[in-house]
Amino acid sequence: MLKQNKPQGQALIIIALALVGLIGIVGLVVDGGNAFLDRRNAQNAADAAALAAALARIRGGQDMVATAFASAALNGYNNDGVTNSVELFSPPKDGPHSENVEYIQIIITSHVDTYFARVVGRSKITNVVQAVARTKSSENSQLLNGIAIASLAPSSNCGNQKSFWIHGDATLDVSGGGIFINSNNETCALLQHGNGSIRVNDGFKINVVGGASIQKPLLFTPGVTVVGAVPINYPPPFFMPDVECDEIPAEVSEDGTSMTAGTWADEFPPPGVTQLEAGIYCLEDGIKINSHLIGHNVVFKVLNGEVHFGNANIVLDAPNSGDNAGLLIYLPQENNSSVTLNGGSESIIKGTILAPASPILINGNGSSSGFDSQIIGYTIEVGGSGNLRVLYSDAQNFNSWTMPEVQLSE
Repeated sequence: MLKQNKPQGQALIIIALALVGLIGIVGLVVDGGNAFLDRRNAQNAADAAALAAALARIRGGQDMVATAFASAALNGYNNDGVTNSVELFSPPKDGPHSENVEYIQIIITSHVDTYFARVVGRSKITNVVQAVARTKSSENSQLLNGIAIASLAPSSNCGNQKSFWIHGDATLDVSGGGIFINSNNETCALLQHGNGSIRVNDGFKINVVGGASIQKPLLFTPGVTVVGAVPINYPPPFFMPDVECDEIPAEVSEDGTSMTAGTWADEFPPPGVTQLEAGIYCLEDGIKINSHLIGHNVVFKVLNGEVHFGNANIVLDAPNSGDNAGLLIYLPQENNSSVTLNGGSESIIKGTILAPASPILINGNGSSSGFDSQIIGYTIEVGGSGNLRVLYSDAQNFNSWTMPEVQLSE
């Protein structure tokens, strides 16, 4: 009987093929893992470099290209032209912002050496990542995009810390801008009781970050209340007025009826004063107006104490030119005293009332003129029984520099 010879070397061939497959799998795991880690590191480096370049541009006085390359090198990508390259483009060389110089694009190309993948002819893996940052320079513009009345409190409750509350029989009649309520309270950021009504004209709206509790919706005209609005930061994202208070004291005239601008530490206005000369009044004990008062081209910086407009005929208007154009009353962030706005039927008040940390109470005064103002407070309460007219006009109110912005967009 003849013996059958078994094929020689079959096992070796199978083992060799299996070994190649095994090396391929190991290469996929090890080299692929290294490439993935490098891609993540490169993306982080690109993001950081784009933001660093954007900050350098915003701040000025720095080379944004050198800053970007230094940031990338700090994160492991030194632009050596062999293992990696770093490129900056402004405007971006491609993409949706390719014609907008506000945007800065960073592209990092990185080459990762392989170990096991060399067996199948792959000696390097190349990663290409990008990041795009936007630089928005500071610009002089309307406060809060021209909102007529704003409550800045980021949170509130339905009890003793209401953010925007209208009650009684007051009617708030707003033209030229809308109403913004920054509170994130889900049920009563906007609170309406009794017969308090709001009329918003010219197609503007009431925008509320949180929710609204309105007893009588028919008292809101035209009834457009938008809840879930985008909140703003607090303190608000604009530069506060730079109102200079020199050491020159305000002075009362010999007959006691008029007053010059300057610093004043006592009761303001002094008894008997009915006329204010133009200029800046820096007040260390608040404002309490209980009798007729006229002042044209005036600015009040209230360093301490509250503001109270009584039921008197008050005629006050802000400067129409200069750094403080349109600014009537300003309580710095450190002064959180209350602001109460009344006034007689013949009152004429023009200019921005800015009290970012203060509760503001607005009472209806029945004046046909009302307030040609932008009113910004921490909280807003509207009460009384009369009609309160607020007419916002950019030409008569204060503009400020917005905060420069840096955004990572891609």
